[in-house]
Amino acid sequence: MAKAVFHKGQRVYVKPVATWAVIESVNPQWVKGVEEPLRVTYDAGLGREFQAHELAPEDREPEKPDLIETENWRVLRAVNRLSADARDPRHPNPGTFPVVVTDEKDWGGWRVPMAEYERDPARVEHQARVIANALRLMRVARELIEFAQDQPHETPRHLMDLAKQAEMVLAAIYHDGAPRSAAESFAAE
Repeated sequence: MAKAVFHKGQRVYVKPVATWAVIESVNPQWVKGVEEPLRVTYDAGLGREFQAHELAPEDREPEKPDLIETENWRVLRAVNRLSADARDPRHPNPGTFPVVVTDEKDWGGWRVPMAEYERDPARVEHQARVIANALRLMRVARELIEFAQDQPHETPRHLMDLAKQAEMVLAAIYHDGAPRSAAESFAAE
């Protein structure tokens, strides 16, 4: 048996479409001889009806996925057609320049102006590799922190210091400021 979770006119977040909408109608599915509907669907004016688990009320923001878990940054090569040095063999990859892409469509991310690339191509190539592998380093840092917190007595002192530094770096990346005192977080365990 189902009960209506949302009501007509309520603003909800529609998860499959990733947008906000207003419920236009509540549609219960009745069966003869049963006092409550078998299921309830909601029409939000988006082309199909949605069930309650696909909607979230307005007062609750949808959870944003963790950047470390969901993204996979990589370096692509873009053709450097306009450069006079496009065929210069001194360049690390003649005729191209690096682009760090951060989405599946290969267009979001980090690009460098051609003039800056031509000034120091080796430096830009190195920066591209650092940026593209930053998420992997963040994953390693998080695993190091979790290991040190789960096994504080078995973790060597030097490794514990590295875990504290990793915790401070991740806190700075996520703009949390300093963690709850690096020594306190490991001593509490």
